[in-house]
Amino acid sequence: MWFDSHCHLQYEGIGPDALDRAVAAGVGAMVCVGTDAVQSARAIDVARTSPGRVWATVGLHPHDATDGTAGLDPLLDGAPEVVAVGECGLDYHYDHSPRDVQRAVFAEQVAMASVHGLALVIHTREAWDDTFAVLEAEGVPERTLFHCFTGGPDEARRSLDLGAWISFSGIVTFKTAGDVRAAAALAPLDRILVETDAPYLAPVPHRGQPNEPALVAVVGAALAEVRGVAVAEVQEATWANARTVFGLDARS
Repeated sequence: MWFDSHCHLQYEGIGPDALDRAVAAGVGAMVCVGTDAVQSARAIDVARTSPGRVWATVGLHPHDATDGTAGLDPLLDGAPEVVAVGECGLDYHYDHSPRDVQRAVFAEQVAMASVHGLALVIHTREAWDDTFAVLEAEGVPERTLFHCFTGGPDEARRSLDLGAWISFSGIVTFKTAGDVRAAAALAPLDRILVETDAPYLAPVPHRGQPNEPALVAVVGAALAEVRGVAVAEVQEATWANARTVFGLDARS
């Protein structure tokens, strides 16, 4: 089975039949990712409708860092569906929140992941050096995941040196994403995951359409081609890796 390690099932643009289509496409598990207090609560609600198949995260996206993290704490207490803090991190491409605020809020969420014993899901865009600086200052949680990886081999090596996992999205299929494919080729098989980031970043040949978890198999097939291995090998490894990152075996 495929494991979509990062999607936004609670967002507009994903219809109510998306879960059924995912199952039909061989997707056995999904993580529905929160981006603020409201969306995190909705992610938990989605997870509760499909126990054992969908899990949730609680986090504040760097775009909304000025909102502060106060609304996240109540969602982290006593919700068995929650497997991670995030997505959180730094985004210097859009700068929707001041960079100093982004760094402070990211640091708070790194600490939250450690305190609650949860995975940390990182969003970083055009902010690699500061992302690594925050992690080094705060301490890297035991289970840390760089989602929708957009770096190249150098950033991949730095991430792996921290003990983190790397998740690849439909970007790995884009013609212009040679650096991302190079990173995908060098990362150890036991350190990679696959995701859709639905409803965004539909993989080739579905560009221009809303993305959904059913298309994670397309990402996995592209990753297998880059690595020169069988699709089944990537499927098996990424399933096991996702369960490790999100601590699901310990919950069984």
